Amino acid sequence: MTLIANIFSDLYKSIFNYLSGLSPAEVISTSLIILAAIVFVILERLFPYTKDQKILREGFFDDFAMYTIAQNYILSILIFGVIINFIDNSTGISRLQLFAEVPIWAQLIFFVVTHDLYIYLMHRWMHKNKWLWRIHEAHHSPKKVDWLSGSRSHPLEIILNQTIEFAPIILLGAPVEVIAYKGLISAVWGMYIHCNVDIQSGWLQKIINGPEMHRWHHSTGKGRNRNFATKFAFWDWMFGTAYLPETKADEYGLKTYFPAHYISQTLFAFRRFKKSKREEGMVQ
Repeated sequence: MTLIANIFSDLYKSIFNYLSGLSPAEVISTSLIILAAIVFVILERLFPYTKDQKILREGFFDDFAMYTIAQNYILSILIFGVIINFIDNSTGISRLQLFAEVPIWAQLIFFVVTHDLYIYLMHRWMHKNKWLWRIHEAHHSPKKVDWLSGSRSHPLEIILNQTIEFAPIILLGAPVEVIAYKGLISAVWGMYIHCNVDIQSGWLQKIINGPEMHRWHHSTGKGRNRNFATKFAFWDWMFGTAYLPETKADEYGLKTYFPAHYISQTLFAFRRFKKSKREEGMVQ
């Protein structure tokens, strides 16, 4: 009992110390992310896209404890405390405060739109390049797609994309509010486009991305190499990669073998290449 009490005491202290170090904007952002997760869980029970899909589905523990909590915490230290800090100290760009006079709302629009275009282009490349596919395939491995499954991404993919996402914000001298609210938008939108909710957004699907299109991207069928956009569906419609049939996607994941747990999933990216793209699971 003493051991258990000590574990919970240490956990409480760690959480308290972490929250105490957050800015007001970061507290708001973190709170809204937690609230959004709760809302999506409820909506998935009330209006399921795929009926009878369990909350504690296959891979839930790894997606929640390992990818969402442990990996995000460790990588945030690496990305912000080491990589971006090194770039900033080496260049001194942030001291120029180039965006200091730009309103926060304008900065958010600028960074959300430009980063989303980058993600669209990088996402397409990841489906074409065998090296990049290796660090992206983990994201396509869940056989059940829900609000949490989008968190399953290889650490190298997170390091690459989040460094490119947040380095410009910091280097251009944006305030901490922009970092916090940009992170909030990305996190909540990631839950939204993967959620198991039967949303029918009509003409908005031509502009704003949602589960109607993105769940097809996680399917094993034709939509897998379509619908690369994250937030703005108009990238897909503009560049001819949109796929939105009248039917629903009903099979998700990879057609090739993929390990079941976090450590083996992470190491699996470094296996030897086979002869063909089809063997690698890169269906064109």
